[in-house]
Amino acid sequence: MDEIYIRKVLSGDTASYRYFINMYKDMAFSVALSITKEEHLAEDVVQDAFIKCYQSLASFKGKSKFSTWFYRIVVHVAFNAVRHKKIEIVNFDLSDHDLSNNDSILDDIIDNERKEMINDALSILPPRESVALRLFYLEEQSMEEIQSIMGWTLANTKVILHRARKNMQLVLKQLIKKEEYHG
Repeated sequence: MDEIYIRKVLSGDTASYRYFINMYKDMAFSVALSITKEEHLAEDVVQDAFIKCYQSLASFKGKSKFSTWFYRIVVHVAFNAVRHKKIEIVNFDLSDHDLSNNDSILDDIIDNERKEMINDALSILPPRESVALRLFYLEEQSMEEIQSIMGWTLANTKVILHRARKNMQLVLKQLIKKEEYHG
């Protein structure tokens, strides 16, 4: 499907580019947020990445999936934004974080709290580990695709993903203990 829209955009149908925005905006934001740790900056990164993607669409050779190529642009723009802004990435205090949910259905409450806790844990992890987990588990990218997106070696991809899993487990345990203590 991506190939059809690539051809349409390259042949002058600029409105067809909306397909890519609708298809990839959420995961692009998730990847950008993993790296920048700030919603406003992540939004800027996604916008810049879509612009860069549009401007360089003719250079896409199809050697990888479009999503792999595009997420690599997102990662590159996000790390540049962090370097450019000289953002200090710090862990935040979860005791001030409101995990309450007003849904009346217990399953919805549990699901929402689980999602929030996972997102909180991902925001605590270092950017490389957070983005690796998001790409592997949420976007279901293969090791080879993550390697291509991030520009890592396959061995490094495996090490970062392994480390990310272990650190995620530790962070989640800490968050659960905090939640039990404050809950």
